[in-house]
Amino acid sequence: VHHGNGTQDIVWRDSSIMYCSTHEMPLYPGTGAPSECGEHNNIVNAPLSSGNGSDDFRDAFETVILPRIDRFGPDLIVISAGFDAHWRDPLAGLNLTEADFAWATKKLMDLADGRCGGRIVSLLEGGYDLDALSKSVAAHVDALMGH
Repeated sequence: VHHGNGTQDIVWRDSSIMYCSTHEMPLYPGTGAPSECGEHNNIVNAPLSSGNGSDDFRDAFETVILPRIDRFGPDLIVISAGFDAHWRDPLAGLNLTEADFAWATKKLMDLADGRCGGRIVSLLEGGYDLDALSKSVAAHVDALMGH
């Protein structure tokens, strides 16, 4: 849900890495506009609006995020796995489900298989409804394990 402004700052001047984000906008920290693309056009922001759900998220992923990652040709994909975009989460207004997180994970794994020998790492970022978080993480890990 929250834009990774710190990660974006790290990537801003480094042409060897790419940062892509879907997040709710406007929302804290107030960054993540599509126009924020870094010095080397290697930052991709696909903001979503409060109330957006599966269709909007999946569309942003398929039309904006995945094609740019594919063109970049990464050696490794690192997922900042935040689950506060779940519809039950109290801090924001996106309406994703466990199935959306599993779907996105599988899409990134497919891209990693085709572009970087399957090298993919996932780091837990957040989620504030413990039931939604546990179910979303389970769906994400199941997808990573190939279930």
